[in-house]
Amino acid sequence: MILDKIKKPNDIHKIALAEFPQLAEEIRNFLVESVSKTGGHLASNLGVIELTLALHNILNFPEDKLIWDVGHQAYTHKILTGRKDEFQNLRMEGGLSGFPKRKESDCDAFDTGHSSNSISAGLGYVRARDIQGQKHSVVAVIGDGALTGGMAYEALNNAAELDTNFIIILNDNNMSISQNVGGMSMYLSALRTAEAYTGVKLNVTKTLKKIPKVGTAIVDTMRKTKSSIKQLIIPGMLFENMGLTYLGPVNGHNMRQMMKLFNEAKRVEGPVIVHVLTEKGHGYIPASSQPARFHGTGPFDIQTGKFLEKKSAPNYTDVFSQTICNLGKENKKVVAITAAMPEGTGLTAFGNMFPERFFDVGIAEEHAVTFAAGLALGGMIPVVAIYSSFLQRAVDQILHDVCMQNLHVIFAIDRAGLVGADGETHQGCFDLSYLSMIPNMVVMAPKNGWELQEMLKEAVKYNGPCAIRYPKGTAYAGLAEFQEPVCIGKGEILYKGEDVAVLSMGSMTAVCKEAYDELIKWGLNPTFVNARFVKPIDTELLDQLAKKHRVFVTVEENVKSGGFGEHVAAYMEACHPEIRVLNIAIGDRFVEQGKIESLRAKIGLSSMEIAEAIQSAMEEENRKKRGTE
Repeated sequence: MILDKIKKPNDIHKIALAEFPQLAEEIRNFLVESVSKTGGHLASNLGVIELTLALHNILNFPEDKLIWDVGHQAYTHKILTGRKDEFQNLRMEGGLSGFPKRKESDCDAFDTGHSSNSISAGLGYVRARDIQGQKHSVVAVIGDGALTGGMAYEALNNAAELDTNFIIILNDNNMSISQNVGGMSMYLSALRTAEAYTGVKLNVTKTLKKIPKVGTAIVDTMRKTKSSIKQLIIPGMLFENMGLTYLGPVNGHNMRQMMKLFNEAKRVEGPVIVHVLTEKGHGYIPASSQPARFHGTGPFDIQTGKFLEKKSAPNYTDVFSQTICNLGKENKKVVAITAAMPEGTGLTAFGNMFPERFFDVGIAEEHAVTFAAGLALGGMIPVVAIYSSFLQRAVDQILHDVCMQNLHVIFAIDRAGLVGADGETHQGCFDLSYLSMIPNMVVMAPKNGWELQEMLKEAVKYNGPCAIRYPKGTAYAGLAEFQEPVCIGKGEILYKGEDVAVLSMGSMTAVCKEAYDELIKWGLNPTFVNARFVKPIDTELLDQLAKKHRVFVTVEENVKSGGFGEHVAAYMEACHPEIRVLNIAIGDRFVEQGKIESLRAKIGLSSMEIAEAIQSAMEEENRKKRGTE
């Protein structure tokens, strides 16, 4: 196999160009085989195999810098830089990351996981290169979906000032995770229909260069001005008008064409965009026909494309989806917003039922939030469904545009807490902290699927900003006998005990129930509380518990700093300083990839670690008590 010749970075330079098509096929087969066992991002990676091969052919690693926007399409890059044998542990704890990681290889120039940031990072590399008088190439790959993110335009605007080479590859597959939307998508669609332009432009370039003595100078001069070759043929092109040279579009599965264009791009003295047309899932029919389904996949059968892991019960996203549809039927003011993830957030059904009340704004979380603010001021009740990790991108808009105006906007925060295999860029471990610091915001988390439904109903009735955070995975069906009505700022006592009160938040209630059962076996009789609300906290309940308990234990799947536990501790220090408060949460760290159960055990959030921490705290309190008697 040709692939066996790739052992380390730059080994591809030893491969004859005539063998590249076979190498691409071998990589495609390897990725399908490997990801079918481990799960991972398949469709996006199959779409950039030829693109990656073409880039590696013209670059040298790690001297040259290649930055992948989002980064979930970097599998071929990892293979070509000598990490093929590590794919058996892809996205597993301690194994190969599903995203670029600098600590994993010097050939990974930037740790990515969110979108729209590659041009900014690349521009920083370029400026650093130029200041230090270095000569290496810097290439940023950005998808057409990521171009809906405003940060990309901030970077393009800044990059236009460059007078040295910076290559931006626009990987255009007409998809982000779902089908792309909006004006940029339509603009790029129009460019796709102008593929004949590339050949015309190259012919004009060649003709001008043939002019004796001055031909090359004419071409170079035209490249440096807005009156470029492209504008002679297609006036008013967006990128050229911004001051960037535009090359393309080019077939993203024709390596020779891409290499030719990439080499031309390296000669441009300034920022240059190379528009590459690719097909998501290329070469594997199940993935190319259902790219959204194979964006992030679990193990599957290669022949049929069917997933091997069958869903046995509704997950939290399913519960949200059904509930928001029901609320949409009951109240015509309810509208739904997502940022390029209708399937992932469960809003596809709502969009099908109420197309005029459903808005997919593309990868533009900041816009989504302020757009929701406008909808609220216009008399609607917007529900903004975004993954926890991605909502971080819109903290300023939540604070300034929604909460400062105290608007009725509901944030449905999916994938909150640990998410597992996607690792540190995707763990939703900060939302309780960054949301609860903002005035006017109500922050809640359900203990099970039933409570998620009730919280959504309550949020629609409440006239102000609300956030409901819920985890990835199967909706917990336990503790179903406890159905105390959800009221803003009120917790729920599940089991009454003595001495120690365990206050769990959201997804940790299921884990704390297991810990509670262990403590009962060990002879302790804790009070078990489903806290429900991070903000406002139930101070009346805390005052009540303080009368008969010496120790409070808070448990949350969020960083300790600024989280639920610290809010409780601050209140108790002010009002009941005699009560010891033990906060069990995620420490000051980023949590890497792995199975959620394993990660919880590693960071002290498994049921056994929680039970042991509570037992230890009570033993310490008992020793103190005996010492004072």
